[in-house]
Amino acid sequence: MVLDLKIGDVVRMKKAHPCGNHLWKVTRLGADIGLTCQKCQRRLLLARSYLRRRVQKVIPGGQG
Repeated sequence: MVLDLKIGDVVRMKKAHPCGNHLWKVTRLGADIGLTCQKCQRRLLLARSYLRRRVQKVIPGGQG
């Protein structure tokens, strides 16, 4: 699966964050992808290869 991400996209992860949320907003692109939790606003950086295995769905532009 090739991730075609843009800043502002929302990704749904397979496993929930400890706060109970599955949705993360893309805030940085590169070798590492910056994500912000939509519920608790926690920020983190994940390697692109690590993220690719854990993403369930990409929601373009955060719609839906």
